[in-house]
Amino acid sequence: MRCIYCNHTESKVVDSRPTEDGMAIRRRRECTQCGKRFTTYEKIENPMVMVVKKDGRREPFDGQKIKNGLMRACEKRPIPMTDIDRIVAEVEKMMYNTLDQEITSAQIGEMVMMKLKDLDQVAYVRFASVYRQFRDLNTFIAELNQLLDS
Repeated sequence: MRCIYCNHTESKVVDSRPTEDGMAIRRRRECTQCGKRFTTYEKIENPMVMVVKKDGRREPFDGQKIKNGLMRACEKRPIPMTDIDRIVAEVEKMMYNTLDQEITSAQIGEMVMMKLKDLDQVAYVRFASVYRQFRDLNTFIAELNQLLDS
């Protein structure tokens, strides 16, 4: 690992511990040349998953898009960013656990809505209204009734 201070290529690991979410390892390193310490993170490289859009286009999965949608749905709601990040991580985990190289945007949207429904019903309705593209008031009311029944 290259030192961020002197660019030397050798360092020793002083401390290793898992991150709070357990998805990475935080390592404190000490440069063998200048003696300064710096932090690195090691995480598993996930396989490339392609998202199949509604129009048939394919693009690489980007968790930031889920986060952006959740942030818009949760705007002005008492939902901490840690909950939004947790949902993104859970959806990513569910997606990678399918072991498929392709996943539809509809499948991802359903996973997000399932998690959001348990977190905040107002944010769920906001997300659903954009994701499901309600065309009229009747389909919106039907979704609300389904939410109330569950």
